[in-house]
Amino acid sequence: QAQLVESGGGLVQAGGSLRLSCAASGIIFNFDINVMAWYRQAPGKQREEVASMSTTGRIAYADVVKGRFTISRDNAKTTIYLEMDSLKPEDTAVYYCFVDFRDPKRTDVWGQGTQVTVSS
Repeated sequence: QAQLVESGGGLVQAGGSLRLSCAASGIIFNFDINVMAWYRQAPGKQREEVASMSTTGRIAYADVVKGRFTISRDNAKTTIYLEMDSLKPEDTAVYYCFVDFRDPKRTDVWGQGTQVTVSS
């Protein structure tokens, strides 16, 4: 069964950096995945997509994080990363890893989330 486990969240001052990791199990990176992505949800707000990467290499970022966040993956480690630089207090949220499968019969999978708090 596919599973995603995030790590790397924490408390950081504005202007600082964090790298989130999402370790995948039960997933063949180059075969099973259509799109991998990071989402975030701040208190009282809807969950929003932050960055995405397709297995064809297409990458997209939300406008509010462009130039500051970088999504990447390590196929050998079956891990997805989100490098976050120049963090702002408004980046404070729970960050979730997400995988959409090529097989439409497979249910999309979410990680449990990791808290990122940016102090001013």
